Amino acid sequence: MAQEAVISTFPNPFPRPKSDTGIWSWITTVDHKRIGTMYGISAFMFFLVGGTEALIMRLQLARADSDLVSPEVYNQLFTMHGTTMIFLVVMPLSAAFFNWLVPLMIGARDVAFPRLNAFSYWTFLAGGLLINLSFAFNSAPNAGWFGYANLTEGAYALGNNTTFWVIGLQVLGIASLAAAFNFLVTIINLRAPGMSFMKMPVFIWMALIVQILLVLAFPVITVALIELQFDRLYLTNFFNPDAGGEPVYWQHMFWLFGHPEVYILILPAMGIVSEVLPVFSRKPLFGYPFVVFAGAAIAFMGFFVWSHHMFTTGLGPAATSAFALSTMAIAVPTGIKIFNWIGTIWGGQIKLNSAMLFSIGFVALFIVGGLSGVSHASPPTDAQQQDTYYIVAHFHYVLFGGSLFGLFSGVYYWWPKFTGKFLSEKLGKIHFWLMFVGMNLTFFPMHWLGLDGMPRRIFTYGGDSGWERTNEWITVGAFIIALSILVFMINYVKTWRAGTVAGADPWDARTLEWSIPSPVPVYNFVKIPQVDALDDWWVKKYPETVLHQESHDTDSGQLAPAGAEDVLPMQARVSPEELLGEDHGIHLPDKSYYPLIAALGLAFFGGSLMSAWWLTLIAGLIMLYGVMGWIFEPVNDPEDHH
Repeated sequence: MAQEAVISTFPNPFPRPKSDTGIWSWITTVDHKRIGTMYGISAFMFFLVGGTEALIMRLQLARADSDLVSPEVYNQLFTMHGTTMIFLVVMPLSAAFFNWLVPLMIGARDVAFPRLNAFSYWTFLAGGLLINLSFAFNSAPNAGWFGYANLTEGAYALGNNTTFWVIGLQVLGIASLAAAFNFLVTIINLRAPGMSFMKMPVFIWMALIVQILLVLAFPVITVALIELQFDRLYLTNFFNPDAGGEPVYWQHMFWLFGHPEVYILILPAMGIVSEVLPVFSRKPLFGYPFVVFAGAAIAFMGFFVWSHHMFTTGLGPAATSAFALSTMAIAVPTGIKIFNWIGTIWGGQIKLNSAMLFSIGFVALFIVGGLSGVSHASPPTDAQQQDTYYIVAHFHYVLFGGSLFGLFSGVYYWWPKFTGKFLSEKLGKIHFWLMFVGMNLTFFPMHWLGLDGMPRRIFTYGGDSGWERTNEWITVGAFIIALSILVFMINYVKTWRAGTVAGADPWDARTLEWSIPSPVPVYNFVKIPQVDALDDWWVKKYPETVLHQESHDTDSGQLAPAGAEDVLPMQARVSPEELLGEDHGIHLPDKSYYPLIAALGLAFFGGSLMSAWWLTLIAGLIMLYGVMGWIFEPVNDPEDHH
């Protein structure tokens, strides 16, 4: 006791933040749900930025010989649009769903490392702001979102434009790797009792596979970025052909990361669609094991197809043939997923609400993107289509028609769980149809332009090309997409002000997150659930129907909706005090501002490399303070926590 008294007389150099309300509670939060919300809001803000960049480019291309923006500005817009949409929109939107749903769907109270989770968010935000800060210094990245050497070498890319891009992506990579390790440990170690791997929801499977891809793929691009940074800042010659470097080496490194990155972007949407379609078809997912193993096969095979991006670089017939075959083969597991989704819908009691429409739209548009992708597996065909607008059409059907439609399906599906309110179905359907029409009007004509020879990455074209009318319609389609996003924002504001209150299980859904109140209490589960089957929440509500379907598989397996409204979620049977989060007696981690300090110091350190050495020293000290405070921050006592 005397020793404790002596120790208590010394001030704690790393005090814990105490506030639980206001902006400070968000800055210091380590709650996975709040971090997921911040990921989602930040990514949507970047989506508006990237979309604005796209609209300016479309206005430039709507007319032949246009001079709305200069070639330099167009290159900056083109580079930042691609970088933003990939690294600052689709990836963090997926991370928002991972943060919100992974603990809830596996029956956990939080992720394995809550402070690391906060660090990953703040590092992502700092990296995104660092890249966009380049506009303020008139040094926005301008060498393409793919950064091909030797165009990015110091002799050809003067100024700090490309350096902003290189350092910003390195910071974002650290954020992605931190999150990946966190979710890997969470999914492997924190699953509810009884939830074996083959009882996990498909979304959790896709989340697990994405984290494996991140851990394996991001080090490759990190090495390439470090080498490029050294070329630019310290005059090494990794990619300089005049000094024995090899520019094509960059392409191999970039696409060895870049093609797994495609699946990092699309697999979360596939997981979302695999959760939405069964609920609104009133059937279990058709061929669950095949969907799971097809996702794993896609991820594994994704590391063996990278050089189909490089068929025109002169790899030789042996390498070209091998990558053509592997690219064709990867269509097989993708096709398996598509037929399983169609099989799930077939014969179901389909409810065409907004979430279901976006999922069906995902399947339709992804088929178009997949078919155009298969054409690139043929080297002669690819040689004609390479660097034309046909390529632009293909990857937008995959990443816009695929990823973003799937993510919006998830937004409409889980919004009641996130907020306790429904988004407007009327506005949701207007949003879907505007986005669906605008997407096809924008990107389908690009197939024709590409086959007619219009190159990608050009800021204007001649009036005698015959491409002007098609580009006009493409621009109209882009603004229809923008209108659809405006409708979604109106829907958000309307719901925020006066949305219809949703119950704990408004869709009569399948998975564990629907067994707890909406919005979710801070502790998630009063009692960690026991999982006995796949689609465990359905099994508990309809044991005879679901178990009969799983064991005999002799009929459509449709679930009778009668009585679903009368089922009170088990986790909702708690006292009002517990619903309010008061005196629940559940140990939760303390808030902390050190992840934020460490993340800001890291981004400042990266940016300072383009400036004075003393700024680098200050940034290093800030980062060190954040890390040391994090390490020595006292661990909260369970009995002292409320």
